Parts: sequence; structure tokens; C-alpha cells
Amino acid sequence: MSLLLISFAGLAWNSAALAQEAEPEHIETDRDSFTPATVTAGNGRLIVESGYSFIDNRSVPETHSLPELIARYGLNDWFELRIGSNYEVGGASNSISGGGGDDGDFDSAELETEAKVTYGFKAALTEQDGWMPRSIAIVQGATPTSGVETATHAVGTYAWGWELGEIWLWDSAIRYGDGKTEEDNFDRWAPSTVLKCGVAEQWNAHIEYFGIFTDGRSDELTQSYVSPGLHYLVTPDFEVGVRIGWGLSNDAANFFSNAGVGVQF
Repeated sequence: MSLLLISFAGLAWNSAALAQEAEPEHIETDRDSFTPATVTAGNGRLIVESGYSFIDNRSVPETHSLPELIARYGLNDWFELRIGSNYEVGGASNSISGGGGDDGDFDSAELETEAKVTYGFKAALTEQDGWMPRSIAIVQGATPTSGVETATHAVGTYAWGWELGEIWLWDSAIRYGDGKTEEDNFDRWAPSTVLKCGVAEQWNAHIEYFGIFTDGRSDELTQSYVSPGLHYLVTPDFEVGVRIGWGLSNDAANFFSNAGVGVQF
């Protein structure tokens, strides 16, 4: 994992020459899909995002997750700092809310509560140029502040995408995180892809696939989801949105829903 973090950090700090040149016309949140946005907050801008997730797990109690808070501050046009917090109660840790990271156990059968703080950075790597995609990297840690989980987890994410004409956007991502149970340590991989479309003035919709897969776990888990969403720009600096999703595999939750907001200062 340390080599991955060093690699992401090296890419980020060497990307100044490829920084995003234009300020976003409106807020771009990470919370509106599992796949994070391929833009940073912008120089001197603060973006605050928050949401609530309900997860109907198949064989363990349902999960409630809030406030899924994250604050993103742009130190310049290509680099942002991130800090956040969350509280969860339910039978399995929330690993599908998105926002650039996930951590925790997948299948706790008992009702548990967990609170954590998250911290890290996001860096722009490339701008779209023909078939070269716009891309970013996120390195984020999560430290529990209460609950049975005591280990700090790290997640690295690489996301890339293209603007396709005036109204279409296609983004994809791959994230890696470490996992731990009482029995063993293991790796977790989470690929995702989302197609977004501006359906009307100030409205946009998306359809997304994402998965979460373990590697090296004594009992491997495979989770796959399909998720549509709808988002509305109240103003260029204020977004509200909802998304829902269904599990496509036996290890995945039956259903989840998420609602949230993003504000830009």
C-alpha cells in the first residue's frame, strides 16, 4: 500500500504543468455518484458535501449512514485538501456511498455503530486532449473515532473521463483499499463507470455500474451494483441530488438510496 501512496503522491506533485486551466462553471461534487468527479475544487474554493444513505442488506440488519460530510479546499487549480466525518449504524459498514473512499468490514451480522474521520488530497493529473482523458488521483485515509473498528484504512483512487459533446460525460475509476478482519488482511478493489447527461437546464441524470471485490480474504466477497441518479443545480454553487441502486450479486445489498447536497463557497 505504501508504494501505491508514493506513486499517487508523485503523480500528483508532478502534474502542475497539466493542471486544470479553466475554473468550473458550476459546482462539481464527488458525492453525486460512486465514481468521483474528474475535477478539483478550484483555486481558493471550498466545497462542502453531505448526504444520507440507507442500505437494505440481504442477510444482516439495514445500514444508515450520515452525515457523509466532506470539505474540499483548493490550494490551487489542480490540488485540493479533503477532510470529513461520518457515522454509521447497522449490520455492515457503508462501502457504497462513494465520495472517493470506502473502508470497514462488509458483513457484520450484529447491529454496530461506527464513527470516523477522513482526510487526504485530490490532484488533477491530465486535461482532456482528443482521446487523452481528463484524470485525477485521490489519496484518502479513514480513522475510527468510535465503534468496534480501530484500524486506520487508506484508499487510493484513480479516475478518468471524457466530455462527449455538449451534454454527455463519461467517467470511470478504479480504487484500491486495504481491509482487515479478525482472521486476515486482504485487498479491496472497486471499479466503476458512470454516464452522465444534461437532461434539461440545471438538471442532469446518470446511470452507473460499480463493484467492490476482495482479494486475499478467507471468504472472498463480490459486490456489483447498477445505480441511476438525478441531480439539480439550484444555483451554480448549490446542488441537490438523489441516487438509488440495486445489487446484482448475492454478496451485494438488495437496495440502497442516497440523498445529499453540495455547496460551493
